[in-house]
Amino acid sequence: MPGLTIGDTLPNIEAESTHGKIKLHDYIGDSWAIVFSHPGDFTPVCTTELGKMAEYAMQFQERGVKLVGLSCDDVQSHLEYIKDIEAFSTCGRKVEFPILADPTREIIKQLNMVDPDMKDSSGNPIPSRALHIVGPDKKVKLSFLYPATTGRNMDEVLRVLESMQMASKEKIATPANWKPGEPVVISPSVSQEEAKKMFPQGYKTMDLPSKKEYLRFTTV
Repeated sequence: MPGLTIGDTLPNIEAESTHGKIKLHDYIGDSWAIVFSHPGDFTPVCTTELGKMAEYAMQFQERGVKLVGLSCDDVQSHLEYIKDIEAFSTCGRKVEFPILADPTREIIKQLNMVDPDMKDSSGNPIPSRALHIVGPDKKVKLSFLYPATTGRNMDEVLRVLESMQMASKEKIATPANWKPGEPVVISPSVSQEEAKKMFPQGYKTMDLPSKKEYLRFTTV
């Protein structure tokens, strides 16, 4: 995928938003961040997504994460659209995160959020349903890229965020279909002796045909 991707530094974009002019690096500070785009204001799937993001905002905040939305509509359109989002939200949550305006379509190019197929009524490119999770170092840790027809799953966004935050503190990784609270695997770079010290709670090594002791489960 061309453009901004995992491992790249998030561009320090300055833009108008529903919270006034903001500069991304200053806004993020030492926090984690989720920067996500939606194809357009006053559209059905986007309303459900932004409503869910508002409902999950407190859970992200508890994990030290700041949210930033984006579409190509102007700020006034965003402000009017927020009323619909809040009316739709099943929890009555307010949209408290900023939504960037990008009427020139320059920001979506810098953030690799251009839908390759969809165009607006004037033939201009529109944003894909892209989402970047950014670490405190301002580097992209994970990217989702969905087509305009498919809404994102906020439970999955929360799940992978927890996985990455744990992995940034411990030498672990999370296995397939992992959910918070379930066992994790110890990094292959950790020797057996190191594992005993690093994971005093113990761990289970799977007995595999290769007899290589690389698949080790533990709790954190």
